[in-house]
Amino acid sequence: MTTLTAGTDDLIYEIEDGIATLTLNRPQARNAFTFAMYDGVQKLCEEMPTDGSVRVLIITGAGEKAFAAGTDMSQFHAFDKAQDALDYEKRVGRVAEAVEKCPVPTIAAIAGACTGGGAGIASCCDIRIATEGLKFGFPIARTLGNTLSMENFARVKDLIGVAKAKEIIFTSRLVGAQEALAAGLVSEVLPDHAALMARAKELAVHIAGHAPLTLRACKEAFRRLRIDGPHAEGDDLVVMTFMSEDFREGLDAFFNKRKPEFKGK
Repeated sequence: MTTLTAGTDDLIYEIEDGIATLTLNRPQARNAFTFAMYDGVQKLCEEMPTDGSVRVLIITGAGEKAFAAGTDMSQFHAFDKAQDALDYEKRVGRVAEAVEKCPVPTIAAIAGACTGGGAGIASCCDIRIATEGLKFGFPIARTLGNTLSMENFARVKDLIGVAKAKEIIFTSRLVGAQEALAAGLVSEVLPDHAALMARAKELAVHIAGHAPLTLRACKEAFRRLRIDGPHAEGDDLVVMTFMSEDFREGLDAFFNKRKPEFKGK
């Protein structure tokens, strides 16, 4: 187990059989992000190895009460000029972009509160699963009176549609598990924390057996489509996969009726 130090042991990073798990570890504060935690998540995603040693990343929160209840509000006391607010949103934006660009598939395993910055990070993950106790949303209109960045508005809109995004943000209500499932915000709802983590691991193991370059190309394609629309460039992704050793391995395995052994090369 590797502990990423962010002031205290706020981020715990573990790798087992190619499956990495990043745990937001401030249960006493419902895993609310410190600025150092945001920076740590960004660094980890930007430095994620592509040599096959990590195939999937699970992001979760310590305990059963929260994935992450936004940003630690005590850090906002020092804000006294416009640049402080702009710098904060740029910091969060860099973290979100790093999670989106992480070269391996990401699974958000969500128990309990997933609000504000926590909801933003979860929205950047490729797959979201949750417990029955999920409470997802951006209650900023009834708490701090701040706003989201344009990028985060766009991500939420793309996930659940502009009408639903407006409704939950304007009312500042939190979306429960079954509503989140119906809206496509999460793909599965599990009865409790133990079942959640078991399913996250099961999903990760299943995905880890697939072609890493194909998964990387798909991730990047969806990211580009969100930003640039249907005219987004993708020739480099086609070349990366079709010219890979894994593509040759896949062909050989198919014609010889055996399971392919993908290496991400």
